[in-house]
Amino acid sequence: MTSSAVAPSQKDLANSSGVQFRAHGKFVSFLQREKVAGVVCSAPFIFGFLMFLIVPLGLSLYYTFTNYNIIGDAQFIGLDNYKRMFTQDPLFWQSLGVTFFFALISTPLRLIFALVVALLLLRNSKISGFYRAAFYLPSILGGSVAVAILWKQMFAADGVINRALAIFGIHTHFAWLGSEKTAIWTLIILAVWQFGSSMLIFLASLKQIPSELYEAASVDGANKWGQFWKITLPLLTPTIFFNLVMQSINGFLAFTQCYIITQGKPRNTTLFYMVDMYDESFTRYHAGYGAAMAWVMLILIGIYTGFLFLSKRFWVYDEEA
Repeated sequence: MTSSAVAPSQKDLANSSGVQFRAHGKFVSFLQREKVAGVVCSAPFIFGFLMFLIVPLGLSLYYTFTNYNIIGDAQFIGLDNYKRMFTQDPLFWQSLGVTFFFALISTPLRLIFALVVALLLLRNSKISGFYRAAFYLPSILGGSVAVAILWKQMFAADGVINRALAIFGIHTHFAWLGSEKTAIWTLIILAVWQFGSSMLIFLASLKQIPSELYEAASVDGANKWGQFWKITLPLLTPTIFFNLVMQSINGFLAFTQCYIITQGKPRNTTLFYMVDMYDESFTRYHAGYGAAMAWVMLILIGIYTGFLFLSKRFWVYDEEA
């Protein structure tokens, strides 16, 4: 008689391993559930969101009611920071006015330039990709310290701008950054120069407009100008709204231009709100007061954005409406 070795079945292995095998199987099946897999995959983002956004927001809100100098312990003082801000700090109102002027002037100009350039680059050519990259480049470099320093040198009394004017017979040593009337406009020009990101968004939206609409309008006798006002601009209003919201927020939060180029000079006529908040927090060590300023700006941006959304139904074209 011959005896043949019989391989143990999966059931025998399960019985021999006992509870550990069954527990392992239950754990794997638990992880393979769709909801559990979603939670596990999103856990790093949830952790980062809580630790680097929600917790700092909560701490900053607490510090708004304290006298906190970063080094020592925070002392609760109630609403004293807000009372000082609205009644005793003239720099708060001046920096707020400068920031709103900067944002409300630079944002429309930036969007106009972005739309004009997008219309010019709409036609495809062999070097259209190069032009798009060249116009987008300032949006990447515009917020850097190096560009801010270069911009400061350009508008100096012996800078490139005055030398360029000399070519046309205008000889001047005017200090553009030293005049209360022109200093803020140099910062606005720098902001307008960074229109590349808005330009690419406009360009993508322009390509989504059906060409049949232009063909039908051309058959009806509409010229290019009429096609722009009757077809292009209405269909671009959702994109204009998006760019308006995003670029306005960026304008309110502008920092590098002022901090590197002018430091708020002359006579605080270019003092941005974020630079004033930075100085209060890290130069004068009034971190509690700086946190209160941050929350005031957050509320103001929320009010402004809410106003834009309320006005949306009056001028933004909606295909579903």
